[in-house]
Amino acid sequence: MKKITYALALSFLISSTIGYAQDYRKFKVGLGLGYASAGGYGSSGGAIVTLEPAYRIQDNISVGLRLETAVITRGYSQNFTTASIDVAAIGSYTVNGQYYFSNRAFRPFVGVGLGIYSLAEVKADASSGGGTTTTQVAAAESKLGFYPRIGFDYHHFSISADYNIIPPTQDVFGNGEFKNSYFGIRIGGFFGGGRK
Repeated sequence: MKKITYALALSFLISSTIGYAQDYRKFKVGLGLGYASAGGYGSSGGAIVTLEPAYRIQDNISVGLRLETAVITRGYSQNFTTASIDVAAIGSYTVNGQYYFSNRAFRPFVGVGLGIYSLAEVKADASSGGGTTTTQVAAAESKLGFYPRIGFDYHHFSISADYNIIPPTQDVFGNGEFKNSYFGIRIGGFFGGGRK
């Protein structure tokens, strides 16, 4: 009876080890460039730069960090015609997880991330008396936000899209708020993380 128990335990151990053997390298570092699009009145899109180190727990699951800067014009909650909003950067420091649906060369994935978004102050240019005045209309601050994402890896090439959900910022006058959430799409590549 003991021999049968040991044999079953050994079989289970071997099958578990084979089941968790990884075909992909554990560490990877991704770099990406992309486009961000904000919402609200007066908003306009801009550029994204991303650095993403990640660790594969298994071939189909990875956890990582995303360090990103989005340079955009955030929109306002109300329509206006007397001023224009200046470009203001949003930096993010987030942790994320991704689930891959395939172990082939083309690897689609879904994921989610959570972290801190550092929002630069917002300034607006207003015309009055034949001149232009620049005024701070929202202070710099940090907020907690999150994002769902989708994308795919192809060899060492990657494309991803996410929607960064960040609470709005009240303007300094108490009249409205700036929309901080933005959609981002990026293209890039990564070092490491390929097949062994």
